Amino acid sequence: MQERLWTGAVAAILLAIFSGVADHRRQRRRDPDRVGLIPWTSIQFVALMVAVILGGLALDLF
Repeated sequence: MQERLWTGAVAAILLAIFSGVADHRRQRRRDPDRVGLIPWTSIQFVALMVAVILGGLALDLF
């Protein structure tokens, strides 16, 4: 069961990294009128929280 929790934590970390890169690209866009529809900052925050919770469960901290 711990392997599944670690796999989920790693997937959440990868999603957080991807959303951080996407948010950085969105902030540095050339045309300020082309606003994106995806809230990358919120996705990054939720992914990091999921990673912390799954990592904690995998380590039996909770």
